[in-house]
Amino acid sequence: MQKLGVDNGAMTDNWAQSYTYRASSIEQPTTVSAVQELVARAPHVRGLGTRHSFTGLADTSGVLVNLAKLEVEPYIDGATVVVPGGMRYGELAAWLQERGFALHNLASLPHISVAGAVATGTHGSGDSNGTLAAAVASIDLVTASGDLVTLRRGDPDFDGAVVSLGALGVVVSLALDIQPTFDVRQDLYDGLSWHDLLTNLDDVTGAAYSVSIFTNWQGESIDMLWTKSRMDAPEPAPTIFGARRQAIERHMLPDQATVSTTQQGGIPGPWSDRLAHFKLEFTPSNGEELQSEYLVPRRNAAEALAAVRELRDSITPLLLITEVRTMSADTLWLSGAYETDAVGIHFTWKKLPVEVEAVLPSIEAVLLPLGARPHWGKVFTGLAAENYPRFDDFLEVRSRFDPTLKFDNEFLRKFLSR
Repeated sequence: MQKLGVDNGAMTDNWAQSYTYRASSIEQPTTVSAVQELVARAPHVRGLGTRHSFTGLADTSGVLVNLAKLEVEPYIDGATVVVPGGMRYGELAAWLQERGFALHNLASLPHISVAGAVATGTHGSGDSNGTLAAAVASIDLVTASGDLVTLRRGDPDFDGAVVSLGALGVVVSLALDIQPTFDVRQDLYDGLSWHDLLTNLDDVTGAAYSVSIFTNWQGESIDMLWTKSRMDAPEPAPTIFGARRQAIERHMLPDQATVSTTQQGGIPGPWSDRLAHFKLEFTPSNGEELQSEYLVPRRNAAEALAAVRELRDSITPLLLITEVRTMSADTLWLSGAYETDAVGIHFTWKKLPVEVEAVLPSIEAVLLPLGARPHWGKVFTGLAAENYPRFDDFLEVRSRFDPTLKFDNEFLRKFLSR
């Protein structure tokens, strides 16, 4: 058993070193049966992924279970790949590419674990692309009793159990939908005005398979567009509402080198090397940042962006960059895209926790009434339970899967209550 303490700094803090875990210990079991035994005997326990959440979401007063050393290999099962929960997306992407298969999308970071990303509703981008969790066809989780339970798409509790915040158990494996591999080109555009963006938002985000809009909210133009286009689709246009395609490569932050970012400049490559923003072999940041994100129903996106822009003078001094991305609706109860196409407004902040916490309520005051749902793994201060039509249904499922609240923690007590 690995004890938390000063000699265990690599696991004591989250990735950004913005949160220190309070758990009594961390265990890294190598078999599913060992996970079952551990969960069954522990009075309080939580699953711990790659520690990319920026809050105490994954913490516990008891034992943290990290699945990185689980001795389980992925395998193809028909139209799905069955993946150990602790596997990182970048590793899975390379494994699938070698076998001629692909996932529909990747998040900006390939360093995150499959189970952790799914449980928090993490996503990539694309008007027709669902969140990462939308690809889940089944999950295997160890419940409070230590039992191994399988839930499949179509089962009564499935839609409540996929994006579950770790509140139902420790997910040891998942089956994800796959498709034949495909190639992607990534291009950068400069010079899109705010007026043209807000007037033509649907056309801008529909200009490629995946589109990212980067801005610091100042000026009359956004910073840049990143587009990711499938090579089996038409070539991307040389201009998008006046924004011109550039041959150069750029990091989304003006003072950062592109050594860690995936290949731009329209050079084709496999999906596994293009859909994420960053390369797996590089740490994209030194962790000196915080992140927040709010997923807004597509129908309210232009209004939401205009409202946040009105707050720019209080936002920009604390900001590294904002990224705006899109995703299609899903049926997962706690997903930011539940029953609505959604637009994610993502803030990468300077590591100024007091100042960031002070500005978040003003952002939430304009976004929550528009139906916004915070990203569960990022920093936020307020939540509107009414923005989740199946919120109470999730609480009922939780009461059956974890009647003694073995997987409870301070974060869940704060946000999963009426």
